[in-house]
Amino acid sequence: MARLYRSMRRIRRVEEEIARLYPTDRIKSPVHLSIGQEAVSVGLCEALRPDDVVFGTYRGHALYLAKGGDLRQMMAELYGKATGCARGKGGSMHLVDVGHGIMGTSAVVGSTIPQAVGYAYALKVRGRESVVASVFGDGAVEEGVFHESLQFAVLKSLPVLFVCENNFYAIHAPLAERQPFDNICARARSYGLPAARLEADDVLRVHERMAEAVHHIRRQRAGPQFLECRTYRWREHVGPGEDFDLGYRSREEARPWVERDSCRRLGALLEAPARARIDAAIEAEIEDAVRFAEESPFPGPEELLADLFKEA
Repeated sequence: MARLYRSMRRIRRVEEEIARLYPTDRIKSPVHLSIGQEAVSVGLCEALRPDDVVFGTYRGHALYLAKGGDLRQMMAELYGKATGCARGKGGSMHLVDVGHGIMGTSAVVGSTIPQAVGYAYALKVRGRESVVASVFGDGAVEEGVFHESLQFAVLKSLPVLFVCENNFYAIHAPLAERQPFDNICARARSYGLPAARLEADDVLRVHERMAEAVHHIRRQRAGPQFLECRTYRWREHVGPGEDFDLGYRSREEARPWVERDSCRRLGALLEAPARARIDAAIEAEIEDAVRFAEESPFPGPEELLADLFKEA
């Protein structure tokens, strides 16, 4: 439980610090914060092994940190520094740490879904026991590549867990205005995937269900699984603030999710001294990561042409 709390609290505090720093213009990248949605990534990544891999979305800070991504390198990437995980050229939406199984996040909706399926296909061909997790938002289920990828994964019985992080909005458009039916799981089942919906306001339950799905994929070798995790983002679509004044959603709608905050409730289950030690260690790590980012150099001009072509 302490491990889960540490991961949840670490993500929350890192993103709150990003929100604090963002107006100073020291962060050189747009940010899509995961505050309120941490339980999905934490519950998932705690169910994975180090050799398992994840593919995520532009709202990927939580996934990156939960899977073990280097916080120093992440913060430096947001600052556009050469010490960042993508050498300062990817920013918040393009995080990667291959050594920890984070194969990348992408700014293009749905684009990492086929990449995850392709990686899973390679694992199967090579006889590996690793599992691939593909995390995407509810907006991605409206992309053609979502349907193509699910069909291929079922046909080839691939070791991939599809995780739909459904926060009910594609930018500012609610699901009810984009689709006639609230049937994301039904769409997955139509391709032959076992699919289930869960409310992601309890990280313990999320972790339990993720672990069941991963075990099914790894041990039973029965092909892909699909989980729809209903969650809610507390901040605006992109940026550090709130957006309730825009009129597309209300503070009243958000209130139940905030009141059921899984991070706070999980922390309350720990003894106060243990929680205080975890919190203090997290604050020290964040301070160190910010200092590292601020003191790191920007990429040199030689980086302008690096990684554009494969060297012969």
